[in-house]
Amino acid sequence: MSFFDLAAILVSLAALFSWINYRFLRLPVSIALTILALFSALLILLFDHLGFALADQIDALLRGIDFPQALLYGMLSFLLFAGALHVNLQDLYSQRWIISIMASVGVLASTALIGFALYYLLPLFGFEMSLAYCLVFGALISPTDPIAVLGIMKSSGAPASLQTKMAGESLFNDGIAVVVFAVLLTFASSDEPLTAGNVALLFAEEALGGLLFGLLLGYVSYRMLRQVHSYQVEILITLATVMGGYSLAHALHTSGPLAIVVAGLFIGNHGRLFAMSDETTRHLDSFWELLDEIFNAVLFLLIGLEFVLLSGDWPLLPTVFLAIPLIVLVRFVVVAVPVSILKRWRKFSPGAIAILAWGGLRGGISIALALSLPAGEARELILVMTYAVVLFSVLAQGLSIARLVRYYQK
Repeated sequence: MSFFDLAAILVSLAALFSWINYRFLRLPVSIALTILALFSALLILLFDHLGFALADQIDALLRGIDFPQALLYGMLSFLLFAGALHVNLQDLYSQRWIISIMASVGVLASTALIGFALYYLLPLFGFEMSLAYCLVFGALISPTDPIAVLGIMKSSGAPASLQTKMAGESLFNDGIAVVVFAVLLTFASSDEPLTAGNVALLFAEEALGGLLFGLLLGYVSYRMLRQVHSYQVEILITLATVMGGYSLAHALHTSGPLAIVVAGLFIGNHGRLFAMSDETTRHLDSFWELLDEIFNAVLFLLIGLEFVLLSGDWPLLPTVFLAIPLIVLVRFVVVAVPVSILKRWRKFSPGAIAILAWGGLRGGISIALALSLPAGEARELILVMTYAVVLFSVLAQGLSIARLVRYYQK
């Protein structure tokens, strides 16, 4: 099947499910698409059990999609840029301490807590996994993806400060977590010793290099935007910034996600003020909002359909009952500690800890990282736990976060 045929099927399904949701369900699009795709996957497995042999065809279709490649080196750059483009730097700066702590120290602490807890608790469930791969799982499951919940928080009247915290954290912790994952996987899958010096060197190359490259990328794009007054050309420049910049960052062995976030913040703030006309701003915002919606629709559709690929891993199901409560508990800890400390110097909205902890959804990036792991028993175990945590966060947490916000805003 050609790439065009695959894209046609996915976009058509996304459009159909979006129409069903708009007409009947009225749920947030990302949550609705995940539910409808998961329901479709269950129907496919049921028909397959009845002898219609649909699962093999869907399995072949999904395996024809390189999900890690499609997300990590395709959709992610667009989603991050679209998100960063609409984040106000002044609002971000006002929440700089909690965002920077949760997106950096929080990711590292979450990785360590999950990894070590999993290493010691898995044998109680009859499974074993090396400490290195337990830490790899901790890294890939730590980034939050609150895209699905930000719209709910806005509509339910959540304070702007909480929305800024969640948006800022998700933009930066995606990039940090990908770097931590890549560093840990390098040592987990090789004989190279895991030393503090080696880790620091790789982390500096990826994270700091990505931030600096993103600043340079944003500045060059900004200078180009200032010299033209055509929204078509300016939109094309932003597309080149995302696609060309992400590819170049990868070639330079720096973090593409962090580079794109920094470039997006630069263009969305400095570029919007000094390099764009009102007409360009309107067209640019509409263009990137549309791309954001399309890529998110396809992403959450794929998350639901990927259930077909895991239908043969039922023996690993007991690990789900360890992974889900562990990730929820660790998320609460890494939110509660910095918020409780910073409360001495600044004021937080009512229920900030509960909302930030429960609103920290996991998404497609975690599944993509899990699917990118080398073949082996650890991969299957990690994939099952990852998929279960993502489904729980999108469905259970995503559907209930609005109620939690309203409770604290009474």
